[in-house]
Amino acid sequence: MMDRIRLDLRFHHSGSTQSEESALDLERPYCGHPNFPSSSPSPLQPFASGGQHSESNAAYFSWPTSSRLNDAAEDRANYFGNLQKGVLPETLGRLPSGQQATTLLELMTIRAFHSKILRRFSLGTAIGFRIRRGVLTDIPAILVFVARKVHRQWLNHVQCLPAALEGPGGVWCDVDVVEFSYYGAPAATPKEQLYNELVDGLRGSDPCIGSGSQVASQETYGTLGAIVKSRTGNRQVGFLTNRHVAVDLDYPNQKMFHPLPPSLGPSIYLGAVERATSFITDDLWYGIFAGTNPETFVRADGAFIPFAEDFDITNVATTVKAVGEIGDVNIIDLQSPINTLIGRQVVKVGRSSGLTTGNIMAYALEYNDEKGICFFTDFLVVGENQQTFDLEGDSGSLILLTSQNGEKPRPVGIIWGGTANRGRLKLKVGQPPENWTSGVDLGRLLDLLELDLVTTNEGLQAALQEQRNASVAGIDSTVGESSPMDRMPFKDKLDENSEPLALNIRPVPVEDPQRIKAAKRITLDRKTSRR
Repeated sequence: MMDRIRLDLRFHHSGSTQSEESALDLERPYCGHPNFPSSSPSPLQPFASGGQHSESNAAYFSWPTSSRLNDAAEDRANYFGNLQKGVLPETLGRLPSGQQATTLLELMTIRAFHSKILRRFSLGTAIGFRIRRGVLTDIPAILVFVARKVHRQWLNHVQCLPAALEGPGGVWCDVDVVEFSYYGAPAATPKEQLYNELVDGLRGSDPCIGSGSQVASQETYGTLGAIVKSRTGNRQVGFLTNRHVAVDLDYPNQKMFHPLPPSLGPSIYLGAVERATSFITDDLWYGIFAGTNPETFVRADGAFIPFAEDFDITNVATTVKAVGEIGDVNIIDLQSPINTLIGRQVVKVGRSSGLTTGNIMAYALEYNDEKGICFFTDFLVVGENQQTFDLEGDSGSLILLTSQNGEKPRPVGIIWGGTANRGRLKLKVGQPPENWTSGVDLGRLLDLLELDLVTTNEGLQAALQEQRNASVAGIDSTVGESSPMDRMPFKDKLDENSEPLALNIRPVPVEDPQRIKAAKRITLDRKTSRR
């Protein structure tokens, strides 16, 4: 029987003495400023680099229900109310004397505890190391992004942030101010700015397809992230890319092709979207309340496309071109020291810019839109030597931690967007600002979509055999094969947070997508023609 499509796409939608590096310029051009148009998007909101979709036309949405949001709002208020009890009033106004924060979780908790004051003075915040003269130190800090960084001499006392913030239990961390150079309205950028043997191969001149290859929907294209297999149902083998690359409501069938969209040139049908996600609440993603705002969402931009039955699977490569074999997924544990992630070198291979190298500068970037909704994106990556880490069309590219001690590079995320056409980070005095790239935590995305990475040819053959066995046994795609947890349908794992989906795709009129509370239902007929 035909697989029933089960898609989960959620709607986005104590201080101490002050230092010179804590000085802010309050005349920042961002949402909420009295002299800035309220309709302008947040300057720190990255733009998807793989397609032509905005959040208002995203497909297959199962919006968090109003009851779920109301319940979570009460839980969130209780959580931060209890945290308040851990900060002694008499410690306020003095230098912290407790333990310095060292883990991602500790820094995220301190930031959440002080989110109101941080939101008042900044364009956004992130977790990382203090930056001095453009170089990362080993001092854990909350990074605060501002439109202009100036000496405290030119600011009023109330316009300065403290040099450190103290959280529950006396745990504290530094505060570092980073300048964000804002361009204003986004400028158009060409999709193809680089031509060499590598990118030509990724765009269709190679006989094989794999991580980094160009994939296309009906009219636009992006990058294949990784070869994956489903943990549930018929254990299908397919690939992972961004939701905004794979889904377009203007078409009734969400088909994917290589190398080009059918309307633009030669193409082979790869398969159709089987499940996808766009945004998820912070407590489900991180396992904690990452902010006090009851409307807080994390960008989880991913889509799973099983390979079509008539697609020649022998054309699939599990290695990454120009990189080679890759290791297992690097799972991010929030209780790990931040130096296990921040400052690490990464590489990526994408259909637009090919092979590039960069560094993870920050984790859990937070920003607020003009309507008061709080958004998170997992990674902030800056290219090395002031080179851009991604270009438009690289959305979906796998982010790989470079090997240490001869180990294979380990996947840690996928690119979903960048801000090269909107603004840059000024990290060093006397040097121009730098482009930056946004990424999704791969381990959390795979868990949400119930997928596993396939990294070897042996693993691919084993996955294909498992798929054949499941198909022969007649296992329904919504039923797991062994454990009770596996047998739980994808949609039921998050049953209280989303409405079930039906698909027969039709455009959904959206007046204001970031304020709609009602669940959206869409139905899709998977009886698509095979090319």
